[in-house]
Amino acid sequence: MATPTPEHTRRRRRGPQLESALLDAAWDELVEVGFASLTMESVAARAQTGIAVLYRRWANKDQLVLAALEHYRHARPVETPDTGTLRGDLLALLTAMSKARATFTAIAAAAGFSGLLADTGLTPAQARDKILGDQPVWRDQIIYRRAHDRGEIDLERIPPAVLAMPFDLVRHDLLMNLKPLKPARIKSIIDELALPLLQSHQSGPASTRGAITRLASRSTQHP
Repeated sequence: MATPTPEHTRRRRRGPQLESALLDAAWDELVEVGFASLTMESVAARAQTGIAVLYRRWANKDQLVLAALEHYRHARPVETPDTGTLRGDLLALLTAMSKARATFTAIAAAAGFSGLLADTGLTPAQARDKILGDQPVWRDQIIYRRAHDRGEIDLERIPPAVLAMPFDLVRHDLLMNLKPLKPARIKSIIDELALPLLQSHQSGPASTRGAITRLASRSTQHP
């Protein structure tokens, strides 16, 4: 049986399969040569297809790279842990998020500094949302919902900014340092910032004092 030629392989790819292959090629090219050196021609060559195939989907390399970043993120979701406690869930989720998103953030930041967005018509805020994805409705985030059901927090009283804060801090540190956060930093975000704020929004002063006391006890038991 004859081995399929690259031209034969190109003809067989269609629809989502072809688009996924193109975006994978764009990501690999972005990692290997960087945004400044990436061209539509180089991505087409890596994907073993014609350049017209790219231009039918993306008007320029900025749009192609934005799509590749979005595709990479969607293809590698961070799994939601279930440790039985809010602290354990936050620790596991933020650690996994830090490790999984470090390379992605470094590549995206390098592309941004090299001129990405010049031909997209997007504002920096719009590009950020496209690359990072729509922010989840934190009140419905499963780890918070479980903690609410266990009685650890009261979701009806916690402002969305407080729920988002630990995740925003991890993203900030990734963008500033372009490498995974150290375990001590993640624990600091959780124990010194996130949990005290989350558990302070309880049903009253007495509940607040009790929540903070329980938090302090847990933190000393779980270094």
